[in-house]
Amino acid sequence: MAGTSTALARMVVDELARCGVRDAVLCPGSRNAPLAFALHDADATGRIRLHVRTDERTAGFLALGLALGSGRPVPVAVTSGTAAANLHPAVLEALHSGVALLAVTADRPPELVGTGASQTIAQAGIFGGAVRWAGAADRAAGPRTRSAVVRAVVAATGRSGTPPGPVHLNLPFTEPLVPGPDDGPVPDGRAGDRPWTDVTAVHRTPAPLPLDPEARTVVVAGSGGADVDLPGDVPVVAEPSSPLWPRALRTGPWLAGRADLRPDQVVVVGRPTLHRDVMRLLGDPEIAVYAAAGPQGEPWADVPGSVRAVGAVPALRPPAGFTARWRDADAAASVVLDKAFAAGDATVGLRLARDLVAAQPDGTQLVLGSSNPVRDVALGAAPRTGVTVRANRGVAGIDGTVSTAVGAALVHDGPTVALLGDLTLLHDTTGLYLGPDEPRPDLTLVVLNDDGGGIFHLLEQGGPEHARAFERVFGTPTGVDLGALATAAGIAHTVSDGRQEDLVAHAGQGIRITEVRAGRDGLRAAHASLRRAIRDGE
Repeated sequence: MAGTSTALARMVVDELARCGVRDAVLCPGSRNAPLAFALHDADATGRIRLHVRTDERTAGFLALGLALGSGRPVPVAVTSGTAAANLHPAVLEALHSGVALLAVTADRPPELVGTGASQTIAQAGIFGGAVRWAGAADRAAGPRTRSAVVRAVVAATGRSGTPPGPVHLNLPFTEPLVPGPDDGPVPDGRAGDRPWTDVTAVHRTPAPLPLDPEARTVVVAGSGGADVDLPGDVPVVAEPSSPLWPRALRTGPWLAGRADLRPDQVVVVGRPTLHRDVMRLLGDPEIAVYAAAGPQGEPWADVPGSVRAVGAVPALRPPAGFTARWRDADAAASVVLDKAFAAGDATVGLRLARDLVAAQPDGTQLVLGSSNPVRDVALGAAPRTGVTVRANRGVAGIDGTVSTAVGAALVHDGPTVALLGDLTLLHDTTGLYLGPDEPRPDLTLVVLNDDGGGIFHLLEQGGPEHARAFERVFGTPTGVDLGALATAAGIAHTVSDGRQEDLVAHAGQGIRITEVRAGRDGLRAAHASLRRAIRDGE
């Protein structure tokens, strides 16, 4: 029988594999050495594929991307102290996007907490209400260890009837922290390769929404949510990370504020966050707003407090004249957009988004950075099938996007392309550094480099009255040479003018950066001009 800490770690890893874990992320450390050895052994035997990173924040988002892309729970194992705290951004994103992330943190024994011992903090409850479940294993490996792992995985995956999300398993390890010569295998537990406790998933059947199926209806779809079955003529205004985006109107976000297209009722699917005109539509007191129930009991989105009921979406039959007006308006607005692109009057970001989405072969995975990239795709690209779209829209931060894309690419059967801004890339440069023995993804990072925060030009801060302070505290130019950065990371780098052939994701090429350079001057005016032209039908 193995020593206490070695046995505990081996049992935890064994039970994770029994519960369906196929990928795990590890950061090096002393206190989590038992986990490092156990995960290394699991990788060597083909039970769990191991990914090693040196930065805990990067590691957390890598695990998030692996879980997001695979639909499986993914643990990230770190040592004690600030290492655990650095997982908090990824934990928050996982919470608000419903991703099964397992924060597995090594800890000092409880008697050392508060004594001044090195790398020792009060880790129990460190993530507060940001996790679906939190617990600790006994120091000695045994049935309660396996039971705790099962509870963690069930809570993370939502099989207990609660929404999926992150969990925290804290493991107090005592010395010795490395396996000794007399250590033997950990008992397998019950026969077979099933979890210690096999939990049947809970399924929900919500009642239909009490709406008028023949009223003038628009469906607003945000990130996540169910893939609702809708007739082809119902106007859908969808964000790119929604399952409904492939069948959405191309210019729906531009049209949401038009008085001549105003609906009687709106059905919200998922969590819309991108467009202010959509938020105003949902906040209109004269419009009846309903929310589609999430498939796993997720909380419904209702920022204005206008939702009247939550349930299943019945068959919708809006008036033909109403749906025709939306269809005609979308066609006219698409002409305005493409005319502006052809004339060079539109922003580089919108045109780049249109061309990048159109250029990808079927089977491509597209990861969108927050700030302008996801909005540029929503406002400039034509929705399409054949592309799987991912985005961190839970908390919508720019941190960890490179690592999320790497993780999603590693579990995708095909190439992946990510559209990012330069600040988003710089926020996660450690995500570019993979050790020589690490699995490598097929990932093209298309970076729109406008040397700063372009999105602020489109917000209140970008108004001319704030010009004196704007560039330093909002524009935040860095002047970083992305080619030199790529060289330091040992990855390929090219500069492109946005030609479609430069934007295509290719299998077998590892990580590469395609840089598209642009300025930020005129960004605010270009968006305002397009909005007026679409509103006026010009």
